[in-house]
Amino acid sequence: MFRPILVLLFQMHEFLRGTAWQDATLTPIAGDASARQYARFDQPPAILMTDPSGDTLRFANIASTLTDADLCPPTIYAHDPDQGLMIISDLGQTDFAKHLKQSPHEEPKLYKAATDVLCYLHDKNITVDVPRMTHETAADMIGLAAKFYANDTTKAPPLCDAMLNAFTSHVDPSLHLALRDYHAENLIWRPMNTGTDRVGILDFQDACIAPLGYDLMSLIRDARRDVDHTVGSAITLQFCNHIGRNAVEMGAHLACVGAQRNLRVLGIFARLASQGGKPQYLQFIPRVWRYLMQDLSHPALRDLNKSVMSTLPTPNASTLQRLGSK
Repeated sequence: MFRPILVLLFQMHEFLRGTAWQDATLTPIAGDASARQYARFDQPPAILMTDPSGDTLRFANIASTLTDADLCPPTIYAHDPDQGLMIISDLGQTDFAKHLKQSPHEEPKLYKAATDVLCYLHDKNITVDVPRMTHETAADMIGLAAKFYANDTTKAPPLCDAMLNAFTSHVDPSLHLALRDYHAENLIWRPMNTGTDRVGILDFQDACIAPLGYDLMSLIRDARRDVDHTVGSAITLQFCNHIGRNAVEMGAHLACVGAQRNLRVLGIFARLASQGGKPQYLQFIPRVWRYLMQDLSHPALRDLNKSVMSTLPTPNASTLQRLGSK
């Protein structure tokens, strides 16, 4: 439930009273696909995060867990969970996507650094109380594609069944912590630091216990930017070698995980465009579809490919116009 703006302003005023930021200037900054809002304090440097749902406890819990694991999430300076208000450290203004627009030749270096974090996270085997993405859960999650992208809820059961069959046949049942939205716009490049501290991590409040390599596929199947195929192959090999798996043998597993993720993303972006008043997400759908087709081209996913193609429309002009006209 959204708070009236005057109520929110009063709550923010009370929250900031007596802190180092009570007289600081706030500048709004771009948010994410959620209803959360962000603003940057000028002095001392920090970020104000507001969550209309008031649910900031999960962010705080996971941030603390990642900090304890010597990774680099924001530090929490102040927190009012009842009002959904939080002041967090400013990890920097240059995310991977922004940096690579200026220095595209550094893509291999940045993506290797991001994969170093995933390897480190895998080795730590962190235990945290977050939802578990079982095979059944993963299959159910793609019902969003039928409901919002295809606009036909009757198509959800066969699509979900096909995904469950694919997961059962090809996805390793072991589960590991996944930060969930691990991609270029949620990673801050900090080249003056060393080790995993070079990569600041944002937008992890929806973390879950997921199949192996979930975050790797999030990284190389980025809905908002094209990742060079050579770079994607190199970091896949890097990750698989580190965890002691054969990259070729992991192919069907990773393709299935990537397809599941992007089917859900199709549904989410379609919902944001058609019901959330955010038509800007339509621009990403063709890229998500290309990634989906790339993963479904794996020979092991032939049956899932047939199900998807018989269930979902291609993102042609007519499909995108329909999604944007609601």
